[in-house]
Amino acid sequence: MKQLLIIEDDLALAPVLSRRLSRHGFECFISHDASSALLQARKYKPTHILLDMKLAEANGLSLIPPLRQLLPDVTMVLLTGYASIATAVEAIRLGADNYLAKPADTQTLLSALQGTAVTAAPQALDETPISPKRLEWEHIQQVLQANKGNVSATARQLGMHRRTLQRKLLKKPISDHRES
Repeated sequence: MKQLLIIEDDLALAPVLSRRLSRHGFECFISHDASSALLQARKYKPTHILLDMKLAEANGLSLIPPLRQLLPDVTMVLLTGYASIATAVEAIRLGADNYLAKPADTQTLLSALQGTAVTAAPQALDETPISPKRLEWEHIQQVLQANKGNVSATARQLGMHRRTLQRKLLKKPISDHRES
């Protein structure tokens, strides 16, 4: 049986994901924080991991290397509500097998966990220029990543007030496509 460790700090979402994926042959274990995730990974040795990027006290990206070292053959999917190109590149560089933006439907989750290609890049083929707001979001994410998540250092480097940066980070990224 396929075993799935769901590392998600949202107490409402984690059991929903577990129910959805257990219907498709996964035996699911849930962890809500980094330390218990590492303990459960050692204990259960799951074949698959669904990892949230924003955990309450930690960044899911920082969990990728120790999980990958502990379970070199695990299929690891990073799930985030704050998707950006910078974090996608970083997640894959650190060892994640796939990167999905929330909300993700069951079929997309299954495709990612089974290692089949998830077609989330139609924008890459589109020749429409990226909006300035989206470019700003991407740049902020890259600088934040370079500063290891330190908001104060990022604000100083970007030349903006820390509170202004925090407000920008709370907003979801701007879509490049206008709805008709």
